[in-house]
Amino acid sequence: MNARDIREMTHEELDHRLRERRAALMAFKMQHATGVVDNVRGARNARRDIARILTILHEREQAASKGSQ
Repeated sequence: MNARDIREMTHEELDHRLRERRAALMAFKMQHATGVVDNVRGARNARRDIARILTILHEREQAASKGSQ
């Protein structure tokens, strides 16, 4: 998932995707703790996706607050 795709999503879609990625990160951590990890890059990809989503949500909040002033 890249930033261009994320920017095209609605706020509700971003919230849903954020919950999914956080759940995926938690599942990865549990698998890693038990030693059953298929994809060792899963955590890194999930963290990066979470950061991208949060960044875009923050940008939108800032733009909305500037627009209302």
